[in-house]
Amino acid sequence: MLRQSAALAIGVLVVGASVATPPVVSAQPAPPGPVPGDPVPPPPDNGVVASAAPGTVITPDGWTITVVASDESQLPVAPLTTATSSREYLVGGTFAGAVTGNGITELTGGTLDVGYQIGCGAELKQMRLLGQAGIGTSGSSIGSPVPGGLSAPISGKVEIHPRPGTVTQVSVDKKTFKEAPVRVTLKDIHIKVDGCIGQSFIRSYATLTSTTADTSDVVAYYGVTKAV
Repeated sequence: MLRQSAALAIGVLVVGASVATPPVVSAQPAPPGPVPGDPVPPPPDNGVVASAAPGTVITPDGWTITVVASDESQLPVAPLTTATSSREYLVGGTFAGAVTGNGITELTGGTLDVGYQIGCGAELKQMRLLGQAGIGTSGSSIGSPVPGGLSAPISGKVEIHPRPGTVTQVSVDKKTFKEAPVRVTLKDIHIKVDGCIGQSFIRSYATLTSTTADTSDVVAYYGVTKAV
């Protein structure tokens, strides 16, 4: 009899313990992962661009002229004017020129011109309103809360005249030197072009001119073209 009472008491305790146990809260399902075969979105543009091969030439009098670029960046940014026909960029890079070798003439220096070329698929040439504009009056009746005034009705359409795209060359710095090597470094330089209504393209350039008393030798570098 005692054993049955003890077993009954243990059963009551077990049932009571199970009733007091708090319910288990299930976690939220994990977000679905990428599905194999779906296109992977491109990473955000950080502005970094590769540099092209150096420009080099051996002059008739024996000098080797070289111009090279490194650490280039071209980041398109929203125009300050919010105009859809403007293109603006933050650009940077290091551009260097050297004159080496054993030429038979005496070098007198030269210049290093660094900048960017911006091309547009189409350029906005002219925009005009076709139609008519006038001035009218509107009155108010006695006791009406709406006052009278003037109105300027405009009717017609806007005509846009694009022309074939052009290339705008923006010179950022032109360094004069007496003796090479010469270098120009750019960091977060703001450049822009207006009137561009098509796709735009940008690339860097650097033109090194080496001079003697009677000659000038010019070699150019053109960076990788970036489409925006």
